[in-house]
Amino acid sequence: MRSIYAMLLDEGEYFCSISTMYRILRQTGETTERRRLATHPARVKPELLATMPCQVWSWDITRLPGTRKWTYFHLYMIVDVFSRYLVGWRVEAREDAQLAEELFAQTFTAQRVDTSQLTVHGDNGAAMTSKTLAQLFSDLAVTRSHSRPHVSNDNPFSESLFKTLKYGPSYPEHFETIEEARAWCGRFVKWYNNEHRHTGIALLTPSDVHHGRAEQRRDARRTVLRHAWERNPDRFVRGQPEPPALEPTTYINRPELLKAA
Repeated sequence: MRSIYAMLLDEGEYFCSISTMYRILRQTGETTERRRLATHPARVKPELLATMPCQVWSWDITRLPGTRKWTYFHLYMIVDVFSRYLVGWRVEAREDAQLAEELFAQTFTAQRVDTSQLTVHGDNGAAMTSKTLAQLFSDLAVTRSHSRPHVSNDNPFSESLFKTLKYGPSYPEHFETIEEARAWCGRFVKWYNNEHRHTGIALLTPSDVHHGRAEQRRDARRTVLRHAWERNPDRFVRGQPEPPALEPTTYINRPELLKAA
């Protein structure tokens, strides 16, 4: 309003004071803010479903401490959401979109994955949202998914993986060299995939689930439990025990309708 008042004065016109202009506009209901405001629609919560390996992958980058303050190595990790299997990883001196693209290209080949049926979920970091990676995914018909800003539990599988890595008893205070970091992470990946009995997948190893051995492993466990029950049924007050079953579906953000069902 003040600018209009000044423009009229510059044009040699005076109709009323600024306060009178506002009073007239209030009386006619015209004082509503008319500037176009920038709008930022709320980001939709990602809801992803996996019923088998290589349908949904989650990935992230975490920092590994070096010997000097503020020096880090960067661990890139890609985990299969259904099996929890670490399908790809690398340790580098920096976080870089080109390095991420190389890792995904190598992992797609190693896993022999049908990329047109794959969704890759990540957060909103620079490497995750880079044009370099977006182009690779577009070329291979990979579906991209991203967490909402500042919502850490939108990427729960990568978050859980990094907690397992960093809170384990063998995790060092720092790494002397990048070679040392790579060697340690290599040992962790081997242990995690092949030995870690994961609570989220019926206490199976990620390798068992990823490579289709889940039912075979459960049958073997069922046999052991049956023999124990036959030897001493009084120990099992609820009857013959059953090993935990693998959930048939895994979600990132289970839909609310299914939660209520």
